Amino acid sequence: MDDVDEIRGTAQGSAPVPLSVLDLVTVGAGHTASEALATGVRIARTAERLGYHRYWVAEHHSMPGIASSSPAVILSHLAAHTERIRLGSGGVMLPNHAPLVIAEQFGTLEALAPHRVDLGLGRAPGTDGATAQALRRTERPGEGADDFPAQVAELARFLDDDFPDGHPYRRIHAIPGPVQATSPGGVQSPHRPPLWLLGSSGFSAQLAAMLGLPFAFAHHFAAQNTIPALDLYRENFRPSAVLDKPYALIGVAALAADDEREARRQVMTGALSMLRLRTGRPGLVPTPEEAEAYEWGPMEEEFVSGWLANIVHGTPDAVREGLNDLQKRTGADELMLTANAHGGEARLRSYELIAEAYGFGAAG
Repeated sequence: MDDVDEIRGTAQGSAPVPLSVLDLVTVGAGHTASEALATGVRIARTAERLGYHRYWVAEHHSMPGIASSSPAVILSHLAAHTERIRLGSGGVMLPNHAPLVIAEQFGTLEALAPHRVDLGLGRAPGTDGATAQALRRTERPGEGADDFPAQVAELARFLDDDFPDGHPYRRIHAIPGPVQATSPGGVQSPHRPPLWLLGSSGFSAQLAAMLGLPFAFAHHFAAQNTIPALDLYRENFRPSAVLDKPYALIGVAALAADDEREARRQVMTGALSMLRLRTGRPGLVPTPEEAEAYEWGPMEEEFVSGWLANIVHGTPDAVREGLNDLQKRTGADELMLTANAHGGEARLRSYELIAEAYGFGAAG
């Protein structure tokens, strides 16, 4: 299987494009991180059973309501509990890490789950400035987001083990990796996880286009930038050994429930959680009861109204129609759904109902 096969998914049932899952591994009030991570395993296994194409987790730090600070650790655990679904990072925030470390982590994941691993990269810290500094320890030139293109290039060279002669890293090898295949008696596959670039603006869209890489856009929190960024990506795309034409995935906040009222009730928990995060009060994801009892101020109501406008939610049929409309408007090659709600059962049920609405998988 080559990179193109691994990148391009196959739509199931009546879905217009492949559907995948982005799990924020949310921690709801009254629950623990252990329970959230166990729910993540359930969601990944359910997504695999239903026929979703990928399951990704994203790197976040210093956010009590999100337990995904270490994507590679979580993906390693998921690899042991799944068999077919693609697993990946949506994404690893590369400026927080030395490229060699990421090459080693994802080389290990590739060895654990051959041909099932995606390495999605972002340039934001996934946290606030103070936490980013604590993660990086220093702010020497070349360590921040502005150096992202060079970091991506260095990571790719570590993954491919192809630093040129004379380069100071020429004798350094990311292991597991291709060098094992060229060692005496070596049989290690030189395959490495496909690289994806993630973004919420035009910067990564243009870089992905220049490098001929697949691009994942965060529509779920930057909807106003979706079409301009995808246009930039497609207009500037250069064919590569990885892709002969653009491949754009968009992250979509989507939640289906058995009736519209329950869907609204569930998404309000995520809306209140996001409001608190944006106003410097991050915490655990509130319960539906807490969200219902919350007294919204005028400016808070305005924020939440805008936030909910970009969440596809309601009955399964309504969500299907909303997703189909979004795919037509953006031309996305894949939709990656994230269900941000307090409880795991609501999120699991949502993925089952959406699969059922499209006529794939086996709900229940």
